[in-house]
Amino acid sequence: MLNIGILGAGHLGKIHIRILLEHDDFALVGFYDPNKENAAIISAEFNLKAFDTIEELLNNVDAIDIVTPTLSHYKCADKAIRQRKHVFIEKPITNTVGEAKKLINLSEEAQITVQVGHVERFNPAFTAAKPFIKNPMFIETHRLAQFNPRGTDVSVVLDLMIHDLDIILSIVDSNVKRISASGVAVVSDTPDIANARIEFDNGCVANLTTSRISLKNMRKTRIFQKDAYLSVDFLEKQSEVVRLSNVEGEPDPLSLTIDLPDGKGQKLIYFEKPDVEPNNAIKDELTAFAKAINTKTTPPVSIYDGHKALDVAYQIIEKLELSKQNSIV
Repeated sequence: MLNIGILGAGHLGKIHIRILLEHDDFALVGFYDPNKENAAIISAEFNLKAFDTIEELLNNVDAIDIVTPTLSHYKCADKAIRQRKHVFIEKPITNTVGEAKKLINLSEEAQITVQVGHVERFNPAFTAAKPFIKNPMFIETHRLAQFNPRGTDVSVVLDLMIHDLDIILSIVDSNVKRISASGVAVVSDTPDIANARIEFDNGCVANLTTSRISLKNMRKTRIFQKDAYLSVDFLEKQSEVVRLSNVEGEPDPLSLTIDLPDGKGQKLIYFEKPDVEPNNAIKDELTAFAKAINTKTTPPVSIYDGHKALDVAYQIIEKLELSKQNSIV
């Protein structure tokens, strides 16, 4: 069993505390939160030790779970890695791409495991659909959220769109060729609604739309590939697969078929709804973290994945800035 500590005991930190207290792979030693008043409340609520400093906590653990605001991710991870502690770090991995690159260099030197908390990778709707994803050529995502003042301190790209960026980069086996983006600031100083188009070297195109001022929540991804269409609803935890196959012989009169143009025959249409097993995605990602440490293997969302998603996110943010400047001119 791995001794683990938590940095940050805010809203998400409390969720991680609850899960780790009951996790079979970890022994939760305690936590550190700079807000002493909040730390005392959390300590009493969970009967859990609140350490006075990060260094004191690090001296008592094998691994650390960083659930602090993004601005402090690098500082916390830097201290942990330098003491050769395994690190789980919430998304986005760091505040800047440069900081993420520094963590990569440190982790390679220390030879420890780092996993990034892109939790949608463990969404049961996505894991159910993933076996059907084969060389996608067009992807469309909509991640719409009702207004919450708590999230407006960071770009909507880093707050929401980065979830879909990580998913897309995990299923498209090709380098990014071109990015274009536009957005509108409605209630904050940075865009609250953003759209990005990513073109890959292999011809795949991804179109992402994100909003944090919508009337209802939506988290849907649609994937188009040769002879197949997949729909993944991350919010409702549902997946649907529509597949086409060549007609062999005389088709069943009750089957669904489409006629191909220019007399090229017919294709059968298959509708499938993969079984979506209910899960706790945060628990599953922490389980994967423990497995990666114990087996000395690469975690499913590696430090390189976190860096890549952040890098593309900042390219989009740069395009949004250029779009804003051009509209002013």
